[in-house]
Amino acid sequence: MSDDSSTRIARHLRSLAAAADAGTKLPSTRALAERFGAGPVTVQRALAQLVAEGVVETRSGAGTFVRKRQAAVAPVDVSWQTAALGPERPGMPTIGSSMRQIPHDSIAMHSGYPEAELMPLKEVRSGFARIARRDDAFTRPPTAGLPDLRRWFVDDLGADGWRDTDAVITSGGQAALAATFRALTTPGDAIVMESPTYWGAIAAARQAGLVIVPVPRTDGAPSASDLDDALASSGARLAYAQPTFANPTGDVWSPTQRDAVLAVARDHRAFVVEDDWAHDFAMDGPAPAPLISTDRDGHVIYIRSLTKSLSLSVRVAALIARGPARARIENALTVSDLYVAPVLQAVALDVVSRPAWRTHLTRLGRALQGRRDALVGALAAGAPMIEVTSVPRGGLNLWASLPAYAADGNPTDPDVVAARALSAGLSIAPGSEWFPAEATGPFVRLNYAAAGPDRYDEAVGILLRSL
Repeated sequence: MSDDSSTRIARHLRSLAAAADAGTKLPSTRALAERFGAGPVTVQRALAQLVAEGVVETRSGAGTFVRKRQAAVAPVDVSWQTAALGPERPGMPTIGSSMRQIPHDSIAMHSGYPEAELMPLKEVRSGFARIARRDDAFTRPPTAGLPDLRRWFVDDLGADGWRDTDAVITSGGQAALAATFRALTTPGDAIVMESPTYWGAIAAARQAGLVIVPVPRTDGAPSASDLDDALASSGARLAYAQPTFANPTGDVWSPTQRDAVLAVARDHRAFVVEDDWAHDFAMDGPAPAPLISTDRDGHVIYIRSLTKSLSLSVRVAALIARGPARARIENALTVSDLYVAPVLQAVALDVVSRPAWRTHLTRLGRALQGRRDALVGALAAGAPMIEVTSVPRGGLNLWASLPAYAADGNPTDPDVVAARALSAGLSIAPGSEWFPAEATGPFVRLNYAAAGPDRYDEAVGILLRSL
């Protein structure tokens, strides 16, 4: 029945596309499901077939459209590249599922970003309009970034003793991470990481040819003794961490834990890369002061991005550090990127310098809190066997533990669960992507900021059926 329905839906869409101009919007998945009496999986199977054929294209958040007809292309032979490239380098990074493109009407809980309605789009549009009238927005900036924007990032630390010359503006937090790993290590070096941790940091370390030494979180943070052992045994001089609202778990280091980790770094003359990705996503009170605010000797390399809280189109972040390490990182960024577009820097500064920015952050915190509580409630009511052991006080995600065993008696595989959920219209991130070594259990990460509460019950139902 499903295959027959899928064939009929695909035939119907082909006929619509053949009679329409390129760019014409086609019926939604819901409309097709109702017309043909089919489920969303059947409709998505038909759409996937037409996408593969080049008949239609899907645009996230917009719908399905007739694709522009491609001119015939002569066959291309790239088989020579097999010999030219040789074997794939060990440790090549895997791109996390949070970057996946999905059908527009799927429930997007895999994403690493908030949905558009949580962002200050009105203020960003106004910022672009104002900045576009300024000639200096089209002049090459210093490689380290606009001085006033660097000063804003430094001042927003809320700590004394920092200067705008300690900051470097980067094209998003990922660029800052990759440049830091390249600049401060050589291939084959070790790097210590919390486990689980951000997939992008794992990928950047592997791309730099580093050996990742994982340390577990003990009560939300790596213990001083585990960190000491990891640095001593591996010879690593670089550790990557998220002390505040860690991705994916939401953990927050206590002041005592922060002091202990920093003390270990000093003892080993090591650097701690502090990824403050969720600085703007506090919900239950203000975010703790960053680790760097108590560092005076250049052990902490601090990264903070505005991309998720300001606009996906304004990929602007800052890296703050002291001494030769900062100079090396700036050189690495200059070689790879030259500089960040001055228009984007100026727009970012325009938006965050206005009173509306603080209003936006207050409103954002309330909205995230409501979504977090709604998803926690939906899981408790609809799938109590899926456990959220720690409700985060900030960030965008829930880290959920699945039952140890599936209905068939086999151990639960989060990748299989995620694949089943995706075929049913729910996109989630399997927990395996967030471990730099073996996973310690079956987990999934659910982004409550990327999908609205009106779909949480539906999402929980799909997740339950996917176990």
